[in-house]
Amino acid sequence: MKTTRNVLSLALVLVLVLLPAFSAGTKEAAQGTVTLKLEQFSGSEATLSGEALRGMIAEFEKQNPTIKVELQTIGYDDYFTQLQSKVVGGNAADVFELNYENFVAYASEGALADVTSLLGDTSGFNKTALDAFNYQGVQYGVPNSFSNVVLFYNKALFDQANLAYPTSDWTWKDVEVASKKIMSLGKNIWGFYRPLTFHEFYKGAAQNGGSLMNAERTAFTVNLPQNIEAVSIMAGWQNDSKIMPTDADMAGMGDWDLFKSGRLGMLVTGIWAFGDFTANCPFEWDIAIEPGNVQKATHFFSNSYVVSETSKHPAEAAKLAVFLAGSKEAAKLRVEASWELPPVTYPEIIDSYLSITPPENREAVFASLDYLVTPPVSIQQAEMQAIIESYLGQILSGKQSAKAALDACQKELEAKISL
Repeated sequence: MKTTRNVLSLALVLVLVLLPAFSAGTKEAAQGTVTLKLEQFSGSEATLSGEALRGMIAEFEKQNPTIKVELQTIGYDDYFTQLQSKVVGGNAADVFELNYENFVAYASEGALADVTSLLGDTSGFNKTALDAFNYQGVQYGVPNSFSNVVLFYNKALFDQANLAYPTSDWTWKDVEVASKKIMSLGKNIWGFYRPLTFHEFYKGAAQNGGSLMNAERTAFTVNLPQNIEAVSIMAGWQNDSKIMPTDADMAGMGDWDLFKSGRLGMLVTGIWAFGDFTANCPFEWDIAIEPGNVQKATHFFSNSYVVSETSKHPAEAAKLAVFLAGSKEAAKLRVEASWELPPVTYPEIIDSYLSITPPENREAVFASLDYLVTPPVSIQQAEMQAIIESYLGQILSGKQSAKAALDACQKELEAKISL
């Protein structure tokens, strides 16, 4: 009798727990609708991008009246911590956003649904961006944005210094020469800003003929002579030639704010700054392909929409991902918001993007795509980046020489990071 009572009690508990979900599912089925949860991160462009994203979702729901979308945006600094907890707990959204650097970790752990057969026609996507989210021959996501980094410059400061504007032929040496002339215009005017971070270092190494991993991405090559030379020059912009301000010089001001204040000649940053600079720079500015040293190299940045392996509606989720990432309607809204570069090849969308000014030389965005280099990635991405940045900090502070720091970095990466 006691066993029977226990079984009945357990059954009652299960009914009470599952009844709300069952009722909601029954109601949804009766109405013939599917509700999808969509989560993505937000950044400094959140106002413009948020408006554009809401417009994309509204258009999707208009074209797909049986699918409803619940959107949640989370600040970038908190996004991946929350995402990891949700994935581990089996509570991930049907569709969520991943950047390229974190994609491999989630794909390799089986957290993402195989959407290869669910995407339909993908001919409108930029192939480089689409292939970035194919892991071991399986398509696990679609790119929703595609962006790179260029050299922004203050035309007013160049004019005052009687300098010709940067061209695609410029090298690091040209940047240094121009920076010194700009700084001669007055106190608290700086020539150049490019922080010594993981992303800037991997690109800087490539610009000097090096790389942080071998071509097969099976071994670290952080302490190559080309990399040691590159990081020495990059740290020297702050410590030797002093064309770049220190944190103390900036007194809490960010690099974008310094540029917008009119006191910075050149800034290396992403094309997602277009909207902010257009609205808030009280002077004329333009862009050029970022200069390299022995060769050119520009960032590859791409975010994707992926479908959770636990989604109960994978077909509908994939349909949403493809629409938001690759439809003409969504791409048009993204362009109008100056929200990075749509990962598509539709001529009318590209022409529309190029017609928006400033910058006048928007063609440099597409010219830069010829020099894209992808960052090194690992299933331990966050730990790998933290290790590299810790040694970059040692170099910048003068606590270790470039060679000593990169030799130590190489050893630590080999000991702690799996490839």
